[in-house]
Amino acid sequence: MVEGESKALWLVVATVFAAATAVLPEARGQQVPCYFVFGDSVFDNGNNNVLNTMAKVNYPPYGIDFSQGATGRFSNGRNIPDVIAQLVGFNDFIPPLAGASPTQANIGLNYASGAGGIRDDTSQNMGERISLRQQVNNHRSAITNAAVPQSKLRQCLYTISIGSNDYLNNYFLQPRSRTNRLFTPNQYAQSLILRYRLYLTELYVLGARNVALFGIGKIGCTPRVVATLGGGVGCAEQVNQAADIFNTNLKTLIADLNNQLPGVRFTYVDLFSGNAADFAALGITVADRSCCTVVSGEELCLLNGPVCPDRTKYIFWDNVHTTEAINVAIANSSYNGVNTSPFSISQLVN
Repeated sequence: MVEGESKALWLVVATVFAAATAVLPEARGQQVPCYFVFGDSVFDNGNNNVLNTMAKVNYPPYGIDFSQGATGRFSNGRNIPDVIAQLVGFNDFIPPLAGASPTQANIGLNYASGAGGIRDDTSQNMGERISLRQQVNNHRSAITNAAVPQSKLRQCLYTISIGSNDYLNNYFLQPRSRTNRLFTPNQYAQSLILRYRLYLTELYVLGARNVALFGIGKIGCTPRVVATLGGGVGCAEQVNQAADIFNTNLKTLIADLNNQLPGVRFTYVDLFSGNAADFAALGITVADRSCCTVVSGEELCLLNGPVCPDRTKYIFWDNVHTTEAINVAIANSSYNGVNTSPFSISQLVN
């Protein structure tokens, strides 16, 4: 049993418990004609491999439990979109835009980029990355070049997970960032949501109608932030409070878009809420450190470094990103509607 701060740690276990052991549905065919993925490292499955960036994980032990090995996924195995694609009935994982054939836009593409943010200046400290604005532009080019009809795009599934880096690699960067000096947490969240609204509206114009937007989790409880802003002893509550403000604004945005844009079904996926969870009930007993070896002061796994023998017992794979066990639980919960509002992903695709 995890003790003290760790038992109440982080984002997802309480909200996903009901679905954590859910299995993939019986084969019933592909439920949507295509699936498009946007976001940051939580969703990236290889786009950063071709960038000059510190946020690159195409090396072992990443992918140690993935059939294709180290592909650029920020986990030991599948990420959340991989599992969602399986739940929705795709035979193959949705490939990254990098290296995909032009015709792949008829089936789906993953545009996500590790270190990507809503703001273009987010994660400048990490090197090259693809912001949400550029991801939307890449989507426009892809569907235009492949001549994907609007009637088809309106039936597709879209998932987006973005915003964490706008806090971790922008607002809360040390020494104190420009955005932290300019904005209060409320003002900063509002500024992010204004940009987010613009990009979501652009996606709507491009045909997006069924969209799941993942909120920010309790990023103040990641090992990276605990070691820095948390003083090494517990969650950085100022970071969690800022993330909560963003999530509240995101839920309001989703309600506005559902009311204002004809034919849309936008839904919120909650990664923040939940009661203190009994991790032992899930078999997860390690919540305060990474499974892979991370050099002090870093956040990603050491190349070919030792890893924990049982990845199913850990929340965190490295000092920021989650294990496949947690990714499966989140995907199942979002598909089944355990942590979504007002629609489950299964409702978006049926």
